[in-house]
Amino acid sequence: MFHLVHPNARSDSEMHGRLSWYERVSNDLRPAKYRIARRIPCHINLDEASDETLWKEHTRLSELARALLTELDVKERDITTLPTAPVSFLDVKAKLLSRMIRRCTFCEWKCKVDRVSAVRKGACRLDSASRVSTWFAHFGEEPPLVGRGGSGTIFFSSCTFRCAFCQNWDISQDPLSGAPVDSRQLALIMKSLRADGVLNINFVGGEPTPNLHTIVEAMNQLDLNVPMLWNSNMYCSEEAMRILADLIDIWLPDFKYGNDKCAIRLSKAPRYFEVVTRNHEFAQLSGDMIIRHLVMPNHIECCTKPVLHWISEHCPQAVVNIMGQYHPDYQVSAGHSAYSDIARRPIAEEMRAAYDYADALGLVYSPVS
Repeated sequence: MFHLVHPNARSDSEMHGRLSWYERVSNDLRPAKYRIARRIPCHINLDEASDETLWKEHTRLSELARALLTELDVKERDITTLPTAPVSFLDVKAKLLSRMIRRCTFCEWKCKVDRVSAVRKGACRLDSASRVSTWFAHFGEEPPLVGRGGSGTIFFSSCTFRCAFCQNWDISQDPLSGAPVDSRQLALIMKSLRADGVLNINFVGGEPTPNLHTIVEAMNQLDLNVPMLWNSNMYCSEEAMRILADLIDIWLPDFKYGNDKCAIRLSKAPRYFEVVTRNHEFAQLSGDMIIRHLVMPNHIECCTKPVLHWISEHCPQAVVNIMGQYHPDYQVSAGHSAYSDIARRPIAEEMRAAYDYADALGLVYSPVS
């Protein structure tokens, strides 16, 4: 969601130029990446292959996917001339995830619990079932993601963080909120959203990462040309990022904190800066990206400026949404003394400082339409 915008925010044309792949897919000029993955054949027996063999095959097929993506983009080749493979690159990803979830390493907590047997729960507090709180055409996202039909937003329950100020705490902190969905049901949700005219499929929450197995299996039951959007806290593991890289057409990551101290205190997220910067760099290499930074009161020097500076040096082609919508919620709104520094909205001077710093760094941040 957008808020106050600085008068020096960059033009629409400059912003759209950095989202060219996503916009071509959303306008049916290019195939969504997951459709490419479904057409790359795999010739090994997935059930008999070891994990090491599966990852080696994944690496090989990922190289083929990148080459085919370039060919389809440059030569404008029609994806429908390529048949869906009987056993595909997408099947390899699904098989890897079906094994990973039995010793779960989807996110950087790497709890290694067996979510299928669900004898004990990990950081996400989920078993193998995905739960969806709601889905709808969302018109409050960034303008390039909305268009006339909205963003096809799917809100998953639970989260890998414990943000004291979470504005979606009712679904992010309750793993039993929402209704359980399997891959077939999720595919039907995606189809219905696209039929209603949404511009993309927006996986969010809570946090979508613990549901990666269901999401990939659902993609394997689709052949719609719709961009896949990853709206995440970016605390994914390296393995999860490798799975996602060949499937996501546009990334919409959060980048909240400029240091680990604030991340641990406010979100209970260790090694935050290391993990999130690694994943932002990885995402930049594999697709278009709009980075969201939520400006929080009294956190300009410790968080906003370090985050924007890092983006300018490591993800200079990303569009940035400098968000002023923070308000005290959840534990903060309850008056907990540990969060007194963020117990108000950001003031105009703080937002102005954020925008001025972004201007000084030459960042492209998106204007309100």
